[in-house]
Amino acid sequence: MTAIVIFSFFVLVLLGVPLCYSFASACGAYILLASPGSISTLVSRMFNGANSFTLIALPMFILAGELMNRGGLTQRIVDFCLMITRPIRGGLGEVNVIASIVFGGITGSSVADTTAIGGIMIPAMEKAGYPTDYSAGVTVASSTIGMVIPPSIPMLVYAVISSESVGALFMSTAIPGLLIGILQTVVVYFQSEKRGFHPVYTDKMTMRQVWDVFRNSILAIIMPVLIILSIATGICTATESAALAVVYAAIVGGLFYHDLKLEDLIPSLKNTAVTTAGVMIIVACATVFTWVMAILQIPATVQNFITGLNMPVFLILLIFDFLILIIGTFLDVTPALLLLGPILIPIMQSFGIGKIQFGAIMIVGLAISLVTPPVALCLNACSKICGLKMGRIFHAALPLLMVNVLVFVLVTFVPAVSLWLPGVFGY
Repeated sequence: MTAIVIFSFFVLVLLGVPLCYSFASACGAYILLASPGSISTLVSRMFNGANSFTLIALPMFILAGELMNRGGLTQRIVDFCLMITRPIRGGLGEVNVIASIVFGGITGSSVADTTAIGGIMIPAMEKAGYPTDYSAGVTVASSTIGMVIPPSIPMLVYAVISSESVGALFMSTAIPGLLIGILQTVVVYFQSEKRGFHPVYTDKMTMRQVWDVFRNSILAIIMPVLIILSIATGICTATESAALAVVYAAIVGGLFYHDLKLEDLIPSLKNTAVTTAGVMIIVACATVFTWVMAILQIPATVQNFITGLNMPVFLILLIFDFLILIIGTFLDVTPALLLLGPILIPIMQSFGIGKIQFGAIMIVGLAISLVTPPVALCLNACSKICGLKMGRIFHAALPLLMVNVLVFVLVTFVPAVSLWLPGVFGY
């Protein structure tokens, strides 16, 4: 039976069948052969998998990002970042990375980061003399921060899989996300300095100009701070903070900036519904697949096999890191989480890696896959924005992705990187 489930699943995937249908079809084949009378269980399991209070935050954070883009908050974040990099002769490359940190602290989505920041920054960087491929490379590499720094939409999915505290999981990736952002900023600074991209400011900003930029952008800048602190201090759950983000973006964009109009709500809600539906159907079908794997004791079998190899723990962790990168190259983040999580979580626990640390490992590792072909959703989105082939963008982004790999290794082998902050907040 195990062979039938695994074989049918991979055959369907190789034939190009969408992953959610591959999950459901493989499980349906098993139920029809093993217990035809319980086929109704398939539907109830799918419903229960998607019926999660935690996942309500998913459409909320997506909608918050939509309202930010249409309400002018994204542009004001870019303006603020440009002001704070000016004293170090920072150019638009550094602004791109810093803006991704701030934007990621609101939406939790790397693809949304690529679309929003890229739509503004790539044309601006080209106008300032940056090559298009370099502008696109910085955009896609820095957008990986979006799903790492809290709040993180993929981490919400992992929280459902692991039954772990969302607040603790969010805090576990705060330091890795900031590390990626800081180190990428350093790399961009030296690249820009070497290639002559840094502007020579002949005029100084007056206090009046500084105040105008600060006044116009402060409401957008404090938004991620409010979201993260509300979760970290326990004032709000992740779902409540997501709802707060939507209300905040709507009020600020509509009443304070006057850029968000009533006619913007329908397309925002439509995009949110389409994106959410795509994720939820995968979650529902993957829940059934996880249930069937548990019945067939596949996680236990894999665990016994790995344990029987008698390899050093560090070598096993390296193998799992490599596996996460490989799977992420061919699958989107959510399917990869749903496929690997149920199998690897018990194995990692047997080697002393808790659910919180492993969540950080998975998220940081799979973030890299958003820029590695052939799937590479951020790379695809950026290619549509700038008109370049994915290969050129990937080549330009590669030096910055090395930073992600470094932090990925740190999270794996230095537990404090992901566990210190949750401990500070009492998780």
